[in-house]
Order: sequence, then structure tokens, then C-alpha cells
Amino acid sequence: MFDNTHAHITTWVIALILFIVALGLHNAGKQKGMKVVQMILRLFYLLIILTGVLMFFKHQGIDPALYGIKALVGIWVIAMFEMILVRMNKGKGTGIFWVQLIIAFIIVLYLGLRLPLGLHPFA
Repeated sequence: MFDNTHAHITTWVIALILFIVALGLHNAGKQKGMKVVQMILRLFYLLIILTGVLMFFKHQGIDPALYGIKALVGIWVIAMFEMILVRMNKGKGTGIFWVQLIIAFIIVLYLGLRLPLGLHPFA
């Protein structure tokens, strides 16, 4: 099941879509809808971590150091998703978290594509 990345990619793509939907609902002033989407998004955080951990343990002999770094940066991306949404709900500034999200997302995508299980556009 985890010889490829389909489940993992599907979960993080859905999470990215849910994050954008939650932002849209917040901007539209629909707090109740945003709360529901945010709870579903939190479930997808767990699914992302679960599929990532399963792939890591299945393929840990390939390049454990870089996959470990990718896992940590992936957790960083999830943390920034959550920090942005929580701080938006509280009416606090999110600028530094957006910068961190962009940096972490670029790093995790680069590592995901560069490492042996990726698509290898940089090879």
C-alpha cells in the first residue's frame, strides 16, 4: 500500500484545499462553517502524519536523514496552517506565520520531489 506516495499526496492536497476553504469562510465571516472545516482539516493533519510515518518506516533505509528532515519540515507546514487559522480567529497578526508557511512549503516540496520516492524533476 505504501510503495508509492498516492495516499500521502492525496491527504495533503485535500488538506491544502480545506485550508484555503477555511480562509475563505473566515474572510466571508462564516465562523461556524470555518470551525467545521477546521475540525475536518485537523483530521487530515493526522492522516498526513500517519501516511508519512508509514512511508518513512517502509522506506527508511533509502535516505533516513533527508526523509527525517522532510518529516520535520512537513510538521512545520502543518503547524503554520494551524497557527494561521487560530490567530485569524483571535484577530491577531499572521504575517510572520505566512512567511514561515511559504518557506516551509517550498522546502518540503523540494525535498519531496528530490528524494527517491519523488518525481525527480530536479535530478
